[in-house]
Amino acid sequence: MDIKQLRALLTIAETGSVTKAATLLHLVQPAVSRQLRLLEEDVGTALFARGRYGMELTESGQIFVEYARRALAELDRARSELQPAGGVAGVVTIGLLPSTCDLLAGVLVSNVARDYPAVRLRISMGYTGNLQNWLELGEVDAALLYDPKPSPTMQVQPLLEERLWIVGRPEAGFQADVPVDLKQVAGESMILPNAPHGIRSLVEQACASAGIELSIAAETNAMSVQKGLVVSGLGLTILPSIAIVDDVARGILSAAPLSDANLLRKIVLALPNSRRIPVAVRCVVELLVSQMSDAIKLGKWTTARWLADEPAPPEAKISHLKG
Repeated sequence: MDIKQLRALLTIAETGSVTKAATLLHLVQPAVSRQLRLLEEDVGTALFARGRYGMELTESGQIFVEYARRALAELDRARSELQPAGGVAGVVTIGLLPSTCDLLAGVLVSNVARDYPAVRLRISMGYTGNLQNWLELGEVDAALLYDPKPSPTMQVQPLLEERLWIVGRPEAGFQADVPVDLKQVAGESMILPNAPHGIRSLVEQACASAGIELSIAAETNAMSVQKGLVVSGLGLTILPSIAIVDDVARGILSAAPLSDANLLRKIVLALPNSRRIPVAVRCVVELLVSQMSDAIKLGKWTTARWLADEPAPPEAKISHLKG
């Protein structure tokens, strides 16, 4: 078993085709087929079956692909530790929340290209549960999470806190300077993320404390669908302001901050405890944190309060960031 065989396996799994995999790997098709055959002989089982839509992973193949992906990710991290004389280099994968991607992704890519041209940046988008799982599995190097449950596998640093907003169509008449109490919308149809999404948990806790029962019209873990259903007039939703600032500016939606004291979400930076943090990861993380702080100072991240400069409990401090 060697790296070429593992790369062939993952590329076939991603494309569903030996021919397409060969093109991406810059190899002839028989060479890729041979690498797969040798790998299957080595592990003693078939990893693919030819299905209706091309090469489909067998149950054994699905298991093996997970380990192969992690193995190659670890090798990429090892290479990034061996810094070339030219400066910081390596592959860095950052996990971002859907509500933060539009504001952060483009600027982060530009800043990394400017400051660390030898760093190859990857951005993975997901909700807190997915991102935390990817972080623990080694599929992302650092991630922004909604205030997650404590875990021995990761270290966190609180970065910011922001109020949640009630969101509806323009005719709902919500205004940024007129806060709304959750009780005022208790009788409305609501479109919310599936449990146990972070915002859903906050809303449910606030409703339980206030003795409110919301009417859930639909549940979805796709933020674009969540907003689309509101635009279609199927209900109201609850989101952080950063997720809807452009929609409100274009007149597609109206929104107002919720006045309930416990409807605040906290975003933290999470790094793994189980492995070294390469120099390239530390550098990209520092750019990301600085960028988020600047977004608040410049008024681009409305209603957010910066927390990272406040004293953090010892277990939340990230010593790796400085060395």
